[in-house]
Amino acid sequence: MSHDFQVAYIPIGVPTFHLESAEAEFKKSCNMLKQITEYGAYPEKMLLSLEEVDEFLQMLNPDIIILQNITFANSAYVGRIIKKFNCPLLLWTLREPSIDGGRLHLNSLTGAYSAANALMNTENGHFRYVFGSPEETQVQSVISSTIRAAWLKKELSQLKIASVGHTPEGFGFGRALDTEMLRTFGAELETIEVRELINLAKSYTDEECVDSLKETESCTVCFGKTKEQNQLDYARLYKAYKEYVATHHIGALASRCWPDFFTAYGTPVCTVLSMLNDLGVAAACEADTYGALSMYMGMKLTGTATFFGDPVSLDEKENTITYWHCGMAACSLAHPVTGAQIGVHPNRKIGPVMDFGCRPNNKVAIFRIGRKPDGDFRFFLASGKALDKPKQFTGTSVVVQTDHPSKMIVENSVQDGWEPHFTIIYGDVREELTALAYMLGIQICNY
Repeated sequence: MSHDFQVAYIPIGVPTFHLESAEAEFKKSCNMLKQITEYGAYPEKMLLSLEEVDEFLQMLNPDIIILQNITFANSAYVGRIIKKFNCPLLLWTLREPSIDGGRLHLNSLTGAYSAANALMNTENGHFRYVFGSPEETQVQSVISSTIRAAWLKKELSQLKIASVGHTPEGFGFGRALDTEMLRTFGAELETIEVRELINLAKSYTDEECVDSLKETESCTVCFGKTKEQNQLDYARLYKAYKEYVATHHIGALASRCWPDFFTAYGTPVCTVLSMLNDLGVAAACEADTYGALSMYMGMKLTGTATFFGDPVSLDEKENTITYWHCGMAACSLAHPVTGAQIGVHPNRKIGPVMDFGCRPNNKVAIFRIGRKPDGDFRFFLASGKALDKPKQFTGTSVVVQTDHPSKMIVENSVQDGWEPHFTIIYGDVREELTALAYMLGIQICNY
């Protein structure tokens, strides 16, 4: 996480409850948060008046607020906060320390209702809520995932994503508008025509592309079997994409691939996009911009490349779905036994393209940023594990054994009209993506 990211812990209450109990919860909460994040901002004491709240707020520039009812507090407290800041907010209620027929020690839960009512009736209605004590694993998990989601939201606001060329006919689901991208995700979208990068690639000499050839040879298998002219043309194209990405500070990219790179250039772009993914640039093919954004989110949360592909096969007995694409996947995803094999495109019979099965992983998330008929966004979320399987078809593939019945996932997602491209994230980051959806006001669809 960047050092300008701030997690503000704001414990509010009033002095008329049992302050010894409140103080104990305050100290435990601070200690727990310091274990979760190094970017916390904490008050020196509980904030038990509006004046104390106002004073602490002057010291903050938060990217996420953890608002805790240390005791009951009326909605005026949260009103001060949301008037000053418009950022993600996690509302946290504490358990009563004891139930013994005696005094109500904290009354934190009633305070949460008061705060939530105020939040829901303002622009800050997309908050998240957690109930429990700081020692509870579930509380720690929700807080941790929400902080990571807020960090991702900030990363999105600093993202520049590129659309290289237009989607092919019949693939309009991948198109994005710059205004929608900015309004919903905070990211900047820029566009460039394919011919501009092809022309840039053609301008390089063979000598200028030697480093690109060596880089690719070092992390792939059988690259040398590709026709020499295709190797050179690939290297030119890779250099063009790398220079464009670096010059324009691109963090994610969706590129048109067919038919242009086969017909107008003579060499596919598949391996170029694969290599970019291992450089930390989320790159999707078939100009699927929201596919690239889905990949970017998974990559940022896990620190590793993600797989992008079509659901092409279903096996009810194994409870699996096979995801495949015709020649694009990061080298780091290749099965360690085979490595990142290079082959030819299954339809066009031109290389170099990636041609391997992906490595196994005990936890994966299946994710997609989708669009509804009314234009609103939605998140597809499912989970499972990537099995230790060889390449299923010519191209790249991963076989996912899903946590829920695979046939039901396929039938329901087809019936619900989801786009045919999905991202396989190597790690279970559904909690973070769920928290992000709350922050962005996006529908969550769990399968």
